[in-house]
Formats: sequence, C-alpha cells, structure tokens
Amino acid sequence: MTDETARVRTSEEVYASHGAALMAEDLDGLVANFADDAVIITPSGVKHGKEGARANFTQLFTDLPKADWTMDTTLFGGDILFLEWKADSAINQAAHGVDTFVIRDGLIHAQTVRYELSAKN
Repeated sequence: MTDETARVRTSEEVYASHGAALMAEDLDGLVANFADDAVIITPSGVKHGKEGARANFTQLFTDLPKADWTMDTTLFGGDILFLEWKADSAINQAAHGVDTFVIRDGLIHAQTVRYELSAKN
C-alpha cells in the first residue's frame, strides 16, 4: 500500500466529495461517503448505515429534484461539520436547511438533517 492509498481523507475532502455527488444527484457517490454504521437523524426518524443514507437522499431528491443549492454557512470544527443551506427546484424550495456531520477516518459517521419544504406554484 502506498502512502497515497493509505491516507485518510480530511473532513474537507469528504465534504467536497459529498457536495459534488449532491450536485450530480449521484446516490452511489453520496452513499460511498458514509460509514457502514452511520446514523442519520431527521425529524422523520433515525436511519442507519449506507442503506439509511440512500433512503435519506432518495427522499431529498424526491423533495428537491434537480435543485439549485446554496451553502450559506459552512463551518468545520475538527471532525464536525455544520451547514446551513437553501435549495430551489422546479416543484419545491427549502429556504433554510441545517445539517451537521461527524466525519472520522475519512467517512461520515453521523448526520443530522432539518429542512422545511414549500411548494412552488
């Protein structure tokens, strides 16, 4: 194993990968950033693992298909990432979304997500 393949991604690198996959609506790319034992907490409940992440993003892309995303706040505190965002799609918008992530060993181990949708007329 070379030094490059043994290197663990930083929180910033995981976020960059996550963001690129989000913009592309790449479910496999998003899920690849999550640990096998990840916990995703939303107002609708708690999901676990890669399948929980897949379910979470499937719902997000149903709510906000092909959205334009704006990151209003991006703060890193070691292995914790805090995001405030908004998204606008053809059918819905989210004027204020909030996520937190715990990133360790180059993977997302925990995420909280909260956004409120409003339908577009």
